[in-house]
Amino acid sequence: MAESHENKKELFLRACRSKPVDRVPVWIMRQAGRYLPQYQAVRSQHSFLEICKTPELAAEVSIQPFRVLGVDAIIVFSDILIVAEAMGMPLEVSESGPVLANPVRDLRAVRRLRDFDPARETRFVGDAIGAIVKEMGPRVPVIGFAAAPWTLACYMIEGQTRGDVSTAKRMLRQEPSMVRELLERIASSTAEYLKAQIEAGAAAVQLFDTWACELAADEYDQFERQPTAVIFETLSASGVPGILFAKGSAGHLHSLAQTGADVLSVDSKTDLADARSRLGTRVALQGNVDPSVLLGDPADIRRGARQAIEKTAGLGHILNLGHGILPGTPVANAQAFVEAGQTAMVSADR
Repeated sequence: MAESHENKKELFLRACRSKPVDRVPVWIMRQAGRYLPQYQAVRSQHSFLEICKTPELAAEVSIQPFRVLGVDAIIVFSDILIVAEAMGMPLEVSESGPVLANPVRDLRAVRRLRDFDPARETRFVGDAIGAIVKEMGPRVPVIGFAAAPWTLACYMIEGQTRGDVSTAKRMLRQEPSMVRELLERIASSTAEYLKAQIEAGAAAVQLFDTWACELAADEYDQFERQPTAVIFETLSASGVPGILFAKGSAGHLHSLAQTGADVLSVDSKTDLADARSRLGTRVALQGNVDPSVLLGDPADIRRGARQAIEKTAGLGHILNLGHGILPGTPVANAQAFVEAGQTAMVSADR
């Protein structure tokens, strides 16, 4: 489905603002990554953090899915722990995953964290966004991103995690004032970090709250909702849409909608029709096809994309997965998913 680059950005921003569109825009979380041979070729020559911190390399791998899949938006290649490193926690990425030195375990550690200047200490992220905009032109939307406060706090407290955030949860319950202060510090730094990305040319920004699923509804309201709202409030003057992805979103829908996000990116276990029924069109929705569907045959992929679109009638909807694309996904299947979204016309009868 051939179309101009101008339509891609306009389409994406209209969907973020719940305005009528002819079709839904589509991109894929973790679309720049190891399922792509082109990324693997770059990765074989450079470390993960070297790619993140070298604007030319980050821009190249960010653009690869646009060239290969024809997605409607480019998300800058980076890592959510860049903010933790800039706040004073040394970061290493090994084969077993990222590790932050000196985990935050008491109030003194929280108060040792630094405020940082994104224009200086994380300038490579803005430079990567600028390089993408320069190569693709101003009519292709570039998405900037960061971790939501609770998710980054989990990594900062645990030091590393492959799914166990029990120390962070224990501290939240035993040292609530300390955790609140940490979340406030993270929110302030993250807001400035994302402002710099917007100034560099990001057309939208997304917060990833991977560990929202570890919070009960009352815990989300007491600890995470306000720091997240602070970020979106700080960015609101820019006019740039804010997207919030929360794993385990079904249990927090109304609270997520109260953060000020323009778009809620919901996981695969959250029914899109139910989310639209409960929230109306006051926020747009993104998602939420199960990433494992892309391991199946093209008919299943097309069916999954079509069903997701039908549940929202295509209004205020950005087609995406309910989590990141799986590393073993065939490129042809990712292409089939994008094509399925781009060829599914939205009914005018809404």
